[in-house]
Amino acid sequence: MTALDQRTTETTPGVERATLRQWLAVAAVALGVFAVITAELLPVGLLTDIGADLGVSAGRAGLMVTVPGLVAAATAPVSIVLAGRADRRRILLGLAVLVAGANLAAALAEDFALMLAARVLVGVTIGAFWSIAGGIAVRLVPERYVPRATAVIFGGIGAASVVGVPAGTLVGDLLGWRAAMVGLGVLALVVLAAVWVLVPPLPSAGSARFSDLPRLLRESSGVRTGLLLTFLIVAGQFIAFTYLRPILIGNGIGAGGVSGLLMVYGIAALAATFAAGALIGKRLRGTLVGLSAAIAAAMVLMALTVGDTVSAAAVLILWGLGYGLVSPAVQTWYMRAAPDRTEIATSLNTMMFNLSIAIGSWAGGVAVDTVSTTSVLWIGAALLAPVALLVARR
Repeated sequence: MTALDQRTTETTPGVERATLRQWLAVAAVALGVFAVITAELLPVGLLTDIGADLGVSAGRAGLMVTVPGLVAAATAPVSIVLAGRADRRRILLGLAVLVAGANLAAALAEDFALMLAARVLVGVTIGAFWSIAGGIAVRLVPERYVPRATAVIFGGIGAASVVGVPAGTLVGDLLGWRAAMVGLGVLALVVLAAVWVLVPPLPSAGSARFSDLPRLLRESSGVRTGLLLTFLIVAGQFIAFTYLRPILIGNGIGAGGVSGLLMVYGIAALAATFAAGALIGKRLRGTLVGLSAAIAAAMVLMALTVGDTVSAAAVLILWGLGYGLVSPAVQTWYMRAAPDRTEIATSLNTMMFNLSIAIGSWAGGVAVDTVSTTSVLWIGAALLAPVALLVARR
């Protein structure tokens, strides 16, 4: 039992209730997720601007999403092992400093190679931060509040779509993409302060070894199925979503309207994320099937029907509602598949999630440069199609 657990029990004898202090700690971690995911995805909104400034094609500029995804996939399981018995709060503080430095370095990049070097640091942060934050709800609130706290933490992802990426895109449109990167660096310092003040010490509940990772894969069919689900959903999402800006512009949407449409998408995603707490508790399988169907349908509609801002907004609402459910639903799958090894399972999820982002964004870049911009929508929908069959088999 941690000091935090003891404090909860002492203040509410006989009934475990989450305190305001605990919810503020959850909010601080959610803010960290928000900052990290905004850092990961902001190039989606600024892809053409950064590519033009640094002299690369849209497909090659997509490496700004691919590279941190690959790095995060590699560092996620490693970070849990290297963390050992270190206090998780101290690790979160260190990662906040690192993401601040990475974004400030990106703002100063004078060529694409230096930009990718800064994105490597972003990837390190994503892998480690997400591995720890993904399963941290069980350490911050009593058991009955864990699904809700998990949804709040992953609400940082939806909030990144609602506020982070659109706001960063707007700043980039008004002041230049470098100003947007500086803003991300400042946001990371705010995360540092929030974690320092609000998150209690979180001594490790036990250290992991590298051998624990393959052992969990061998022993848990649920974890193996979860990895395949993560790949199909996330690769399908990012093979298309990474190139949403050129897709929208190619469909007749003015460049100035992209940030507003991204905000529409993000509002829908955030609403779905916070609704996920009620959905995934009783209907996890149905939620996974529904979200994959919604994203696939939105991609098909984007390819066939979008030609103005109104139709684009309607399709992006559907898309956002689907994707907003992904992170809490998938994370809950892993928590149920390995309830006694949550950090290890979460690190594997983080690895596959970010590897899927990298593969999806890279494959999408190849398709955009060699086939057509809209081809990624059909490929993404095809990847999402088997999800229902996979869930039905479990």
